[in-house]
Amino acid sequence: MSKTSQQNTTTDANGVSVIHTPAHTSGLQQVPQLVPVSPGGGGKAVPPSKQGKKNSYVDRNSDEYRQRRERNNMAVKKSRLKSKQKAQDTLQRVNQLKEENERLEAKIKLLTKELSVLKDLFLEHAHNFADNVQPVGTESTTTNPESSGQ
Repeated sequence: MSKTSQQNTTTDANGVSVIHTPAHTSGLQQVPQLVPVSPGGGGKAVPPSKQGKKNSYVDRNSDEYRQRRERNNMAVKKSRLKSKQKAQDTLQRVNQLKEENERLEAKIKLLTKELSVLKDLFLEHAHNFADNVQPVGTESTTTNPESSGQ
């Protein structure tokens, strides 16, 4: 059983070297191998499915081209509308939060005023209460002018 190691190397239109090896006698199909053209290996090998994409001529009158353009245009419109809607929603939310913030600040001012009034009332009541209540030990030391004469 001897295997043939004969190889053919060709370069395609994109500058990619393709190595062709003969098929085995078992009936397997040949699979081309991609090898960079430059000896230093600086460039990337391009798979066959992507080779014709960059430099191929595009027939702008074909149905396939028109369909792809229409799908792309619809996708762009949809994306732009979505972006615009998102910006409007954000602006609306900002305005709602500003209004809520103003309401809350007004409520804070009102509650602060109310707290101040209640504090003043409490302090006034506490001061009056302290003036009306005498300490427990002062009642016995107070002299009654009527009882001292007897």
